[in-house]
Amino acid sequence: MTETNEQRFRFSEAPIWDLQRTYYEDLGMKAWNNDQVPQYITSNPMIATAYAEIIFGFLRDRANQGDTTETVTILELGAGAGRFGFHVLHKLCELRDYAGMTLPPFRYVMTDLPTKNVTAWSQHSAMQPYIEQGLLDFARFDAVHDSELNLVVSKKTIRPGDLKQPLLVVANYFFDNIPQELIYVGEGKIYESDVIVEYPEQHTKLKPADLLKSMKLTYEHRREPRYEEENYPYRNVIAYYQEELEDSHILFPEVGLACLERLNQLSTSGFMLLTADKGDHRIENWKFAEPPELIFHGSFSLTTNYHAMQHVFDHRGAQTTFPTQHYKNINVGCILMLDDPTIYANTRLAYYQFIERFGPDEFFSLKEWIDPNIESMGMQQILSFWRLGGYDAEFFIQSAKRISNLLPDAHDEEMLDIRSGIYKMWSSYYVMEQRYDLALDAGLVLFEMDMYEDAKFFLKESIEIDEDEPVPTVLYCLAICCYELGLDAEALDYTRQALVLEPDHEEALALLKCFE
Repeated sequence: MTETNEQRFRFSEAPIWDLQRTYYEDLGMKAWNNDQVPQYITSNPMIATAYAEIIFGFLRDRANQGDTTETVTILELGAGAGRFGFHVLHKLCELRDYAGMTLPPFRYVMTDLPTKNVTAWSQHSAMQPYIEQGLLDFARFDAVHDSELNLVVSKKTIRPGDLKQPLLVVANYFFDNIPQELIYVGEGKIYESDVIVEYPEQHTKLKPADLLKSMKLTYEHRREPRYEEENYPYRNVIAYYQEELEDSHILFPEVGLACLERLNQLSTSGFMLLTADKGDHRIENWKFAEPPELIFHGSFSLTTNYHAMQHVFDHRGAQTTFPTQHYKNINVGCILMLDDPTIYANTRLAYYQFIERFGPDEFFSLKEWIDPNIESMGMQQILSFWRLGGYDAEFFIQSAKRISNLLPDAHDEEMLDIRSGIYKMWSSYYVMEQRYDLALDAGLVLFEMDMYEDAKFFLKESIEIDEDEPVPTVLYCLAICCYELGLDAEALDYTRQALVLEPDHEEALALLKCFE
């Protein structure tokens, strides 16, 4: 091993963070293909609905305080694939329209570091209606440095003090992806825990994801007095760790806290944070903590120190809420850094109903059990979970074959519920970079239920969306739909198209004879 293959860094300045940035900037939206970077747990309609309900509660609270003219800005940090933001906005508009009450106007601003992502969102077909209504805007935002927002659609810049309404900040899987400090607590003293990076041979030729996996990280401690200085902004929580912890490695979100403080300056009325991550808010989970291990998924992630964030903002007069139950997959918190958090009753009630009572973590735990057991589920169980998940497209794709197998014994009411669910799912479907032919699955299920007009709509959508040559069987199903609907000319046309692609298609030949 040569000396150049091993280097020592302060943890927040280690090359892993630059590699993380490069990974996302290079791939853009392709980072979520094949779940290289997992997105379902924080992007499904269920968690989006929970957030929309809390935001709706917040808008009601502002209306109760007489603030119905100024626009409320909802700022999503690290919006990634864009699916979560779309679902939140879709549900929030649905709640607003259903309630029919006077609320403050709002705008949703999606941000991320890679410019490729910002461009992709602004061009996505699902986003266009919200852009046209002035409800959606975008910005590139660097959590480490930026202190203002340059909006893409409106061309406006939001600077410190510009917002009169409180800022709503949404940050899912965000704080674990930006630089963190690593400290070590031992014998009542605070140490900086430096990382020693051992590079593989020919590391300059490796892509970021491969280089991250092949690096070897070890840690060494050194005394760092700055954490114990009275003017250190987070001295209170550090002093608490000195009293409560021993032989513990602590990931400390100094960059994340500084980012929230800069965002807080944008508004004269404070902020609310909704955040979900693989993070711990209980001090006992940081006791005797070992050095962190990077969790790889194309990029990498770490555990977020929600305890530090909760401690800091509690001491500044905020009301912070995390689940009382122990989470398994994802921890969802709410921080109200506002003048008087206690008057936000609708906000707090929505958190209790949609996070504390039964929330995204419980839902995902059920989903993990259901995934390998779909073939043993009955129709009512499938419909119930699909409804619970907000008519999620991914679950429908996953269960379409099982639904098809159960159709011969399905009741009329169940088939009507399937039809209704398909339309609800389609109305809130967000196409990812890695496309899947949802319309085809929906059309075939409707076809099997003899709902020919509905099947025709989705099967035509499938053909128009799919860039590949149509499948003869799909063309034949379209022909049957048209035949049953009395559209003989269209039926004959689809039949002939199917036979051009597959001259020996028996069913299509039989249908052609009927016309002849």
